Amino acid sequence: MRKGIWQEFDGYEEIAGEIENSLWAAGERSFDKVLAARYIQRLHPRQLKLRVVDVIQETPSTRTLRLTPVDAALPPFLAGQYIPLYLTIGGIRTSRPYSISSQPRQTGFYDITVRRVPDGLASNYLMDDVKTGNLLESAGPQGNFYFNPLFHDDHMVCIAGGSGITPFMSMIREIVECGLDRTVTLLYGNRQLDDVIFHDELERIAARFDNITYIPVIEKPAEGYRGACGYINAALLKEMLGDLQGKTFFLCGPQGLYDFCLPELESLGIERRKIRKEMYGPPGDICSYPGWPEEIAAEDRFTVTLKDGRTVSARAGVPLLVSLEKKGIVPSSICRSGECSMCRVKVLSGKVFQPAGTPVRRSDTRYGYVHSCVSYPLEDLEIMI
Repeated sequence: MRKGIWQEFDGYEEIAGEIENSLWAAGERSFDKVLAARYIQRLHPRQLKLRVVDVIQETPSTRTLRLTPVDAALPPFLAGQYIPLYLTIGGIRTSRPYSISSQPRQTGFYDITVRRVPDGLASNYLMDDVKTGNLLESAGPQGNFYFNPLFHDDHMVCIAGGSGITPFMSMIREIVECGLDRTVTLLYGNRQLDDVIFHDELERIAARFDNITYIPVIEKPAEGYRGACGYINAALLKEMLGDLQGKTFFLCGPQGLYDFCLPELESLGIERRKIRKEMYGPPGDICSYPGWPEEIAAEDRFTVTLKDGRTVSARAGVPLLVSLEKKGIVPSSICRSGECSMCRVKVLSGKVFQPAGTPVRRSDTRYGYVHSCVSYPLEDLEIMI
């Protein structure tokens, strides 16, 4: 790691040693504090080495990787949270967040369920190249998409699309395996029935437990299919739920799910405080996003200059973080959805586009910081990492 400029000052080592000795003398390195530091590291490790011990084929396009710890116990998590995987693929160092689909009351393994994304760098690698016995690197569990008994109703209405089922699977498994007093109505949208992840397991659970209702919604059903078809709209929600009072709504899926379902919920009079939405990566087609300048095409290229003089050629339609990673420049990142702020960079000159609603702190906006995972160059940039 590169030294800070202060470490180059004459006498730095001596002064640092005196400070360390003073801390010991003052009790700042006491036994209790050492234990506290170890406990914090146990709950929130910066690095976690995991071994793939099983690969479960869920659908033709989806597999579950079962991960066990290599040299430390797994930190606990809340059903609905995710872990960031740090991967090196074809010489590119990158990260991807994956929700944990196993339930949190067992501590022996994490399951992450991965669906193939067309031209997806990480998903294709995890689908095609990762085998039993391989080692992966992660950090501890992250995220705010979980049930909170102080704020959320005991009846959860879960609306999922595609691989957005994974956090709900963790929640449902915990409820049924641990006998929690909680009700779930799950509406799960997919294009075709053979795309439905965990379909057989969800049907078995719903048949055994009265507090779990499972409603697959198929956009393009095969001839003779008798279940719910089309989209998860207001009419279907009203039909399946009846009284909408006393329910909290949880949504997880691709951007199209939010674009369609959120207005449908609002048309039913559901208050925004009753709606929980998981962050799900950057928009698939940023150029069609509201506010995108018409004169900028996705393939337009701009030069990004770092303060140290390095340059990167960046496409307008690709998140700035991705362009940096392809050049071997790897800012810290966790969620890759604009929420955690770990990947923020300072824009010294030039303009970027960030989707409306990106939770940038007021102080970051004031001083020119952006979340590089959901920032798109609109002209030549100069940045500082």
